[in-house]
Amino acid sequence: MPRIPDDYAPDAEEALEEARRLLAAERPFHAHEVLEARWKTGPADERELWQGLAQVCVGLTHIQRGNPAGAVALLTRGAARFSTYGSRRPYGLDLRALARATDQIVVEIDSGAAEAHEAISRIEKRLRDVHDHD
Repeated sequence: MPRIPDDYAPDAEEALEEARRLLAAERPFHAHEVLEARWKTGPADERELWQGLAQVCVGLTHIQRGNPAGAVALLTRGAARFSTYGSRRPYGLDLRALARATDQIVVEIDSGAAEAHEAISRIEKRLRDVHDHD
């Protein structure tokens, strides 16, 4: 699959939908590229959201590639960025539920029970489980 073009500048809804589609196809690295494009071209006050989502996707990529230490580092770092949002739900995303899902994946990695397909599916589901916007 070709990489995301350097000049790609998706709006928020487009970035989320494309990331969901790519995760459903088990392509977390490409989802990361889409989310990174939004982080680089979106509003500065949303940087933590998009950077956190991109880092979670890189963490999923590390699981696929058999790098548990890299996966834990990126999943943890990405989920930590969501804490700045408190109970707010930007674009309807339940960031607390997403952080909990990410934490559970880290526990599974630490116990040797993490499976890439299941981890990717869990994060993709959390990105689809949207509620009313802030």
